[in-house]
Amino acid sequence: MKIKKDDLSGAEIVELLEEHIRNMYEWSPPESVHVLDLAKLKAPEITFWTVWQDELLMGCGALKEIGQHQGEVKSMRTPSARRGQGAGRKMLEHIINEAKRRNYQLLSLETGSQSAFEPARKLYESHGFEYCGPFGDYKEDPNSSFMQLRLTEAA
Repeated sequence: MKIKKDDLSGAEIVELLEEHIRNMYEWSPPESVHVLDLAKLKAPEITFWTVWQDELLMGCGALKEIGQHQGEVKSMRTPSARRGQGAGRKMLEHIINEAKRRNYQLLSLETGSQSAFEPARKLYESHGFEYCGPFGDYKEDPNSSFMQLRLTEAA
C-alpha cells in the first residue's frame, strides 16, 4: 500500500467522503457530528492523504494543525468493503509520523462513543492514544470520545 498527499479532486475520494459523512449522521445525532466536508478539508491548516493498493482506494486520513505544538487526526476512513486489510493502521502510523516530523507534542482526536466507533477506538488505543477531555473548540458530549497521544514532553 502507498500513501500520497491528495488534492481531494478524484471521484473515488469524493465518494468515500460522502459515505463517511452519511455514516456519521446515521450513527450520531446531528449536534454530535464533527465530520469535515470537502471544502473544509481543503483548508490550509489541513493536510489530507489517501492510501492506495495499486489503483484501488483503500482509505484516507488528515492532519489538522490546531496549534504550534498540537495536531488533530481528522477524516480517518476506510471504505466499508475494504476494512480489515490494514489501511487504517497504515494511515494512522503515517499521521503519527508526520506529527512527530512537525515536532508536535500532542496529537488529539475526537471519535464517536457509540458501538459503531469501537473498531476506531481500538485502533487508536493500540497506538497509545489515551482518553482525555474535550480539546480545542469541542465541548463535553456523551456521543464523543476524546483521545490524545503525547509525542514529546514539553521543554
